[in-house]
Amino acid sequence: MLQGHLNNSFLYSPSLVTLDLSFNQLYGSIAKWIDRLSSLNYLILNNNNFEGEVPNHLCKLNQLRLIDLSHNNFFGQIPFCLLDGEDSDAKAPTSGSDAKAPTSSIAVAPALAPDEVGDWPSMGKEETIPFTTKNVSYLYEGKVLTYMSGVDLSCNKLTGEIPYQIGFLTRIHTLNISHNNLTGSIPMTFSHLQQIESLDLSYNNLNGKIPPQLVGLYTLSFFSVAHNNLSGKTPERINQFGTFEENSYEGNPLLCGPPLPKCDANGSSSSMPRASTENNEDNNFIDMEIFYISFTVSYIIVLLGIATILYINPYWRRAWFYHVEMWATSSYYFVVDHLPTPLSLRSM
Repeated sequence: MLQGHLNNSFLYSPSLVTLDLSFNQLYGSIAKWIDRLSSLNYLILNNNNFEGEVPNHLCKLNQLRLIDLSHNNFFGQIPFCLLDGEDSDAKAPTSGSDAKAPTSSIAVAPALAPDEVGDWPSMGKEETIPFTTKNVSYLYEGKVLTYMSGVDLSCNKLTGEIPYQIGFLTRIHTLNISHNNLTGSIPMTFSHLQQIESLDLSYNNLNGKIPPQLVGLYTLSFFSVAHNNLSGKTPERINQFGTFEENSYEGNPLLCGPPLPKCDANGSSSSMPRASTENNEDNNFIDMEIFYISFTVSYIIVLLGIATILYINPYWRRAWFYHVEMWATSSYYFVVDHLPTPLSLRSM
């Protein structure tokens, strides 16, 4: 239930390894002094009311393994400096194929090797860190925590394109930037995330095609690009991508291919003609309904017209009833004449 701005309580804590202020009512921007926490490994600030742009002074925290800024009100673009370290001011290459890996990055600090865990501070062994991956919140602690690395910027108001440099965070296991207003295409450099287990890009405004190179992510067990503006065919259903179902791709009207409805020869979804057929069926149903109504109304009008004429003209009225009487009499004798004679009458 903490409220207000971050104060200077941690200003002189350069040995701080974990800063978890999640699920409070803190607001304002992240304090600039946070870049002095040079030993910080875990920054957990989710579920607060922080706002403003994701601060550039997080760039100096190159020991971070987990960063969770989800469920806040951060806006603006994902800073390049979060991914480029001290080289953030350098001009970005024009294409992902010519890009070089950054010299230092957030959330890419190497995990501890088994023989190094013994050198970890005793307090770190007992630390428990909550982090959401694969849409499930886990509590990481002990040796498992030392192997975990991830970035969660979901449920904010971030805009702009996804920096291609994210593809160079080769040690992260989780990347969640869902529920934002991100635009542009999915960087092809994501194919370099060879340790990624959970990749969530859903609920944005991404467009273009899904890079087919992503099928080479053999460790991926959760993948979602649902509810964007993606187009073209889904990745080939091989390796890990053979396990992802329709909910990983739903909400992209121009996206098709297994497990979604298959593409036709032009690469468009076959669901579109089916929708058109349904509309035609609905239209035909409406036309028949109108026909029946029109027929009934016309029939009633004709009967009323005949009744009116007979009421006004007595000559026609007498002629009408005369013909009706003659028709009834003729019909009666016709039926009587053609009825089979009972056996009892024949014997008499």
